[in-house]
Amino acid sequence: MLTVSLLHAHLSRCRSARHLLQIHAQFLASGLLADAFAASRLLLFTTSDAARRLVPRPLDHSLRLLRLVRSPNAFCCNTVLKAALRQGLPHLCLPLYASMPALPDAYTYPILAAACAARGDAGEGRQLHSHAVRHGFGDDVYLRNALTHMYSACGCVADARRVFDEGPVWDAVSWNTILAAYVRAGDIEQAIRVFARMPERSSAAVSSMVALFGRCGMVDEAKRAFDEAEHRDAFTWTAMISCFERNGHFMEALGVFSDMRGEGWPVDEAVMVSVVAACTRSEVLRNGEVCHGMVFRAGLGSRLNVQNALIHMYSSCLDVAAARRLFDSGESLDHFSWNSMIAGYLKNGRVEDAKTLFSVMPDKDNVSWSTMISGCVQNNQSSEALTVFDSMKAHGIRPDEVTLVSVISACTNLSALAQGKSVHEYIREYQYNVTIVLGTSLIDMYMKCGCLDAALEVFDTVEVKGTPCWNAVIVGLAINGLVTKSLDMFSEMEASGTAVPNEITFTGVLSACRHAGLVEEGRQFFKLMQNKYRVVPNIRHYGCMVDLLGRAGYVKEAEDLIQSMPMSPDVPAWGALLGACWKHGDSEVGERVGRKLVELDPHHDGFQTMLSNIYASEGMWQCVKDLRGSMKQHVAKAAGYSVVQPSHSS
Repeated sequence: MLTVSLLHAHLSRCRSARHLLQIHAQFLASGLLADAFAASRLLLFTTSDAARRLVPRPLDHSLRLLRLVRSPNAFCCNTVLKAALRQGLPHLCLPLYASMPALPDAYTYPILAAACAARGDAGEGRQLHSHAVRHGFGDDVYLRNALTHMYSACGCVADARRVFDEGPVWDAVSWNTILAAYVRAGDIEQAIRVFARMPERSSAAVSSMVALFGRCGMVDEAKRAFDEAEHRDAFTWTAMISCFERNGHFMEALGVFSDMRGEGWPVDEAVMVSVVAACTRSEVLRNGEVCHGMVFRAGLGSRLNVQNALIHMYSSCLDVAAARRLFDSGESLDHFSWNSMIAGYLKNGRVEDAKTLFSVMPDKDNVSWSTMISGCVQNNQSSEALTVFDSMKAHGIRPDEVTLVSVISACTNLSALAQGKSVHEYIREYQYNVTIVLGTSLIDMYMKCGCLDAALEVFDTVEVKGTPCWNAVIVGLAINGLVTKSLDMFSEMEASGTAVPNEITFTGVLSACRHAGLVEEGRQFFKLMQNKYRVVPNIRHYGCMVDLLGRAGYVKEAEDLIQSMPMSPDVPAWGALLGACWKHGDSEVGERVGRKLVELDPHHDGFQTMLSNIYASEGMWQCVKDLRGSMKQHVAKAAGYSVVQPSHSS
């Protein structure tokens, strides 16, 4: 006769589906169906991981058993509900609850709340909440925590907060759950308030806040929370490392990792991915190699995320051979693995290797195509980029905005107006939203191809015109000689209130003034950029002003401006001033500038010739003779050759 103790013994030795069915049959024959406790033992086993390995659909087996039990209790029903949730079938939980042969208890509703959270169904969650209150469980802290999490998971943070506030008592889980709700929603202000009120800050709470501060760029606040934490675990350390890495503090990330190791914490997959990423972005290969050794010793080398991080690290640090060895040794590669390897080849200028790998990639995603196209553009193979784009469309892959911007850049580089128009037509046909980035690339392409009307038409279609769009129009009009229109657009930009001029804007404006010889306007813009917009002039701004003043004959003012530059003047700026001296016959300044240029670039025979002419105009023949002697010493004339290669007879 089967007893509860014998049932337990049989279940502990059950190793096959046949054995389980035999136990089931003995259970039915023994009359234990009337014993809710015995039934719960068998149900508990049939919903376990061990049973899942024995029978193909263990939940069906458990449901049939539950229907046979004469008087099942809430524990039996909860066991089946929990099994449905654990096996990834949360949609079955509420129907099972509706047909429960026993009254729910305090543990039933938290399971159902977790099912609603997994489904993200706030409507079902609210119905469940009402049922729980009706059955007298509304003040149960365990249930209130589950409901808080459920509302948060469904995106209803206000409902989650209301459940929290209505609770008569709160435990540590209550505080952690409402904090997690605000962290998940990215509500930094409310998260800070809750964190400040917490009677005890667990390591989970500190980890959540450090991670949230990191996502919001609040590195100092994250470090303060980390330093003040009474309790830290591996997740807290990982969150701090990730915060530093995410916000560009790579050496600090590695420093925290060193401290973590010094305190004896073991490394796991998550922390090593962040640490390798910090090594990647700091471009210190030696640190990455040390981390690679640590990964190997920790037995994490076969983890896909770690492999991908290492492939990306070696590719970014120009050791593409090491990256390829890791790639070839990978047992299971994903899109990131392939894309990282292709990007690594492209970054290292090995376009043919990238094309070869790309051609055998089994399942190319949008990132794969975009990586290949942008890589070709960056390696001055714009024609190849357009070929890859045509292939992408032929495969039925719809490009994203990043890909389209790269393709338009390729058209711009090739001055391929027809193909640029074709891409623009594609954008219209598939009704892409012309964002600031996409619109700016189209405007730039049309401007550089001389299609001003088309560029302005695109400009008008961009709904939110940011600074880059205005810059593309202002600079484009200037390089096409429409100086007045360019300066008018600058005035419109100032009046728009939607964009603030930056250093690129003033490069365009000053270039326009230089081309048109608008000296007074140039002076005003040069002051405006500094006094009103707080833009610090860079070497290009100074170069424009020197050229503008020099061309107009203000040679001494141009020289004074060069001398006042906070950075070392470059050769083009000195060259522009020398040209102005020659044009306007200012031999005194020209001689000083010419000598400076000869020192900076002794092999530039054009500058030496111009200085020689200045000497000659002043009758300084000995200086002419000395300079020409110096030219013979420094300037090695290249042997002449024909640009048309002679044909070779076979």
